[in-house]
Amino acid sequence: MDRNAKIYIAGHRGLVGSALERSLRSEGCNEIITRTKSELDLRNQAKVEDFFRREKPQYVFMAAAKVGGIQANISYPADLIDDNLQMQANVLHFSWKYGVEKLLFLGSSCIYPRECPQPIREESLLTGPFEPTNQAYAIAKIAGIEMCQAYNKQHGTNFISVIPSNLFGPGDNFDPVNSHLMAALIRRFHEAKTQGKEQVVLWGTGTPKRELLYVDECARACLFLMDNYNSGEVVNVGTGVDLEIRELAEQVRKVVGFRGDLAYDATKPDGVMRKLLDVSKINSLGWRAESDLPEEIGITYTWFLENRI
Repeated sequence: MDRNAKIYIAGHRGLVGSALERSLRSEGCNEIITRTKSELDLRNQAKVEDFFRREKPQYVFMAAAKVGGIQANISYPADLIDDNLQMQANVLHFSWKYGVEKLLFLGSSCIYPRECPQPIREESLLTGPFEPTNQAYAIAKIAGIEMCQAYNKQHGTNFISVIPSNLFGPGDNFDPVNSHLMAALIRRFHEAKTQGKEQVVLWGTGTPKRELLYVDECARACLFLMDNYNSGEVVNVGTGVDLEIRELAEQVRKVVGFRGDLAYDATKPDGVMRKLLDVSKINSLGWRAESDLPEEIGITYTWFLENRI
């Protein structure tokens, strides 16, 4: 990827988009194009076409998405599928129409079947039923991947798709309803500490395992793939290591400094019991995650304190 080219980051204020902007600027990219949602609603076809016609970016990172945790997926499935399908269709179509040289589409590990061999290989995609609690979002993301492959096949584009594991880091969404695992844990423990609570109760049994990837590592992987990968077949990005939610919660509790008890409400859903990605494909290409989970949790908590309180 030419670092002097015009690069558009769709969703630059989000978790992945902000990390991509940090990574690109650290590598000397000065022609980065961004638009806030109020400046450009990616669901508006006419406005998206006008943007691409005027700006003509050479590279696109499609990191814009409507996302949420288990509760949001249960409560707002129509919003999740509708908004994501519209945004993806507009960005991908006009990237082709206005000559984008290469596009990277961000998928999600929730697209894989609920029950499939672990660790999850890329070949497991569409081999079984989805996890019901996030089916609408998963189908939208799969549609985006299929669009990338279809445009490559029919129009000769170079659209690639990345499947990251559970992400966290600066810029995360700490909303009580719509946050993902790490952000939800940080907020719950912080609020319990500041309110002097004696106990934190988390959903589920605490036994499901999750693979956590620091978002700046994900951004580093995306830039690596933009430089080194030119296939429409999906690529997993992760650490290759997972931990029980109980273990993750204990690490967050230690970083935040909550000294009370920790309990679990087994009447609430666990979600998928395990979701570890097989990262042998990207490792074989020459990229490997460099993870220090306690340090990364600490950086994320500091960002939360500085930006969300």
